[in-house]
Amino acid sequence: MKANPAPLLIPRSLATSLLRLYDYPDPRNPRRIIRGYDCAHALRTARMCAAVAFRLGHPPARVKQYQIACVLHDLGRAGLDRRLFGRIWSWAKQHGIPTRPREWRAVHPATRYGRETEAFLARHGQELTKAGISLDAWAREQVEMRLGYARRLARQVRAVKPKLIRLGVPWAPWMKRVMLYYYYPERLTQASRWVRQLAQVLVACEQFEAYSNSIRGRDYYTRTKEDIRDAFAYLEKLQAEKIVDGGVVRTIKSLAAEGAFTKLLAQARGHGLSRREQTYLRKLKQESVCR
Repeated sequence: MKANPAPLLIPRSLATSLLRLYDYPDPRNPRRIIRGYDCAHALRTARMCAAVAFRLGHPPARVKQYQIACVLHDLGRAGLDRRLFGRIWSWAKQHGIPTRPREWRAVHPATRYGRETEAFLARHGQELTKAGISLDAWAREQVEMRLGYARRLARQVRAVKPKLIRLGVPWAPWMKRVMLYYYYPERLTQASRWVRQLAQVLVACEQFEAYSNSIRGRDYYTRTKEDIRDAFAYLEKLQAEKIVDGGVVRTIKSLAAEGAFTKLLAQARGHGLSRREQTYLRKLKQESVCR
């Protein structure tokens, strides 16, 4: 039997238990649990990350532990309110307002580091209220899930640590740093090269999946269709911004051209790639062979 090109390295039962960590008690209704948002995205991302990490030469034991971090990479968004989160960030995108800490600080350099949530609410709170979005504690929590991601992830990791211990999950500080890289690349400046590379792989694969994900596209990217060329264009933008390096992007392109991610992308969309996208991937494969 042919090996899975984008494998799940941990037992399926462990993956299921890890995904349950995204469930969150609703603070507005203690009897209700908010189920983790789009957990399939986390699992598909983790499988892509393993494929890329192996292709880049990382050892199996490291990749297996890394895949656990990838499964949990969205843990800081446990409790995400699909409708409210979407309204806030769709509004922000429509008005050209930065939605990530590093982008916010680039536009508003006077913002104190780590206080991006508070700065966003102070600057745009009245506008959001006028748009019909009530800025109660729950709405502020949704803002924290993006602009205050480091604080929220730290709280969630502390909360689930006892469960991770019971599951026998080996946790290391580098795992959380990898999970934070997309929002806080500056925190890995002094990290080992292999940690930085795995962080870049997670960012690239997570975004590659997100750009192919119809649920996320509809909920908060204001997107009506998915196109693999748009996904690669965004990876190239991240490369130009020096968030990911060319080797990571080339590896993802190579694996995609080989068909390693075709099934995962179809699952993310709910349908297969278009004929135009298939043609695009064939050209990518031919180009890689000719190099």
